[in-house]
Amino acid sequence: MQPYFDGYRDTISNFEKPAYVVGVVEGNNPMLKKEYIIVGAHYDHLGLIEAENGDEIANGANDNASGTTTVLELAPYFGNSKSYKQSIIFALFTAEEKGFVGSKHLGQKLKEQNLDLYTVLNYEMDGVPLVEKEYLMNLTGYEMSNLAEVANSYSDGTYAGFFPKEKEFNLFKRSDNYPFHEVFNVPSQTFFTFDFTNFHYYHKVGDETSEMDYGHMANIVNKSIPVIEGIANAASKEIKYN
Repeated sequence: MQPYFDGYRDTISNFEKPAYVVGVVEGNNPMLKKEYIIVGAHYDHLGLIEAENGDEIANGANDNASGTTTVLELAPYFGNSKSYKQSIIFALFTAEEKGFVGSKHLGQKLKEQNLDLYTVLNYEMDGVPLVEKEYLMNLTGYEMSNLAEVANSYSDGTYAGFFPKEKEFNLFKRSDNYPFHEVFNVPSQTFFTFDFTNFHYYHKVGDETSEMDYGHMANIVNKSIPVIEGIANAASKEIKYN
């Protein structure tokens, strides 16, 4: 995998130190490699919050070290594997909790470069499994595009499903997919396994690594590989907004 910019690390406009990481696997098709897929996740959390039993550190294991881990596990697989028709950018976003600062900055920067963005696959809060569901992950903006249908066609099971309370919680607009949707108006959606019932430490100090289901997390990585491979090897842009 090569750095997308001069190096793997880049920063945002009001911060001097490295703020996020961006790498790219260039596609092998002379034409289709000009189309880019972004696979991303945010790595920040709230930091210090109101103390509970003397603990004031919001560790953010599920939100969103879990999604970050998914991307970090997928990146070397694709970087060391055979190349794909389309190019794939792997990105870790900063400052999601402060209003998508990192993804907004990156989206605008890529737009200014006239990047031909195909789709954004964002991973958020996937450290614990869904309970009694026939699919692996929820998908924000499920009814807005055919991403679930496309993803499921490349999976040996049902990869993405519909979360009935998504609109109630306005989840499509609450993760780093949304700035790319606003800037590029291409299918930009988030996969997640948190549904407000299966994890009780959302934005709390109890969001610890001990609460994570590592077998489940490994399963997500393994199940995501053929989905991303299928999308990146398609002869045309299959994923479309309805």
